[in-house]
Amino acid sequence: MNAPILVTGGAGYIGSHTVRLLAAQGRPIVVLDNLVYGHAQAIIDPQVELVVGDVGDSGLVRSLFAQHRFGAVVHFAAYAYVGESVTNPLKYYRNNTAEPLELLLAMQEFGCQVFVFSSTCATYGVPDTLPITESNSQCPISPYGRSKLMLEWVLADCGHAWGLRSACLRYFNASGCSADGLIGEDHDPETHLIPRVLMAATGAIDHLEVFGTDYPTPDGTCIRDYIHVEDLADAHARALDHLAAGGASVSCNLGTGVGVSVKEIISAAEAITGQPVPVHYGPRRAGDPAMLVADPALAMRLLGWQAVRKDIREMIHPAWLWMHGPAHGRYPKKNPQ
Repeated sequence: MNAPILVTGGAGYIGSHTVRLLAAQGRPIVVLDNLVYGHAQAIIDPQVELVVGDVGDSGLVRSLFAQHRFGAVVHFAAYAYVGESVTNPLKYYRNNTAEPLELLLAMQEFGCQVFVFSSTCATYGVPDTLPITESNSQCPISPYGRSKLMLEWVLADCGHAWGLRSACLRYFNASGCSADGLIGEDHDPETHLIPRVLMAATGAIDHLEVFGTDYPTPDGTCIRDYIHVEDLADAHARALDHLAAGGASVSCNLGTGVGVSVKEIISAAEAITGQPVPVHYGPRRAGDPAMLVADPALAMRLLGWQAVRKDIREMIHPAWLWMHGPAHGRYPKKNPQ
């Protein structure tokens, strides 16, 4: 694919790792990111153009399509705090569902028919069976999950109406950082388990809060499927290749197929860092399933993709290096708006 690729939200955590890989493969990339949660410093390839703006800005999006004649779109731009989506659902439905419609309108107008979508396992809600396959019912239990599922439906309808071909990639728990420590995970607030475990180990936070020790799991804590961010990036590249070669639309899970408990992560982090992790154990949090583990077989069959890094230590160790690298796990603070 020689035509430029538009990557929305490409300055965010998963987006920046994907942009780096796509650029290294020689693909021309334009990133559109409003930098609300993304970081300009995460775009480290000088050949990548960063445009600061919103996906919902119709004039800006159309001007970018007119200028670059994109051959594909990779869409990461979304809000992803599940709890916030419950208290402020309209923020999520506007940003995650409504604003991408402007992007799709521009794609239709300019004849761009390839769309790779950063979706989520949250579209399944509480799973019917484990491991989770793509045939599981999609009954999300949060506005965040519903906002993502709605866009999946929109993409399917656009496929029927005007030939859009899409890949809906349903991530499980994104984790880790680049192997060389140049880019990493920097959320504000940080809610992901692995960085919070490491923050507790360094004293950046007083302690790690663990919600629930009485789940029906071997050690009583929740089990999740942690997928390395560089494996996620590889899946996006393969999805682009699949669609560019004329492949049909796909929806598939991205995970390792291996479940890891909260206590297992704490133990692995203590071994890697040599530091104790202070923990407060509290009651269960509403809406947390005991286990969420992917069956990633369909991604292998359709995209030739599988996770390379399946040992949780391979996610924790680079995150620890990022935390102790030149950026100390944080990009420079943004200027006040």
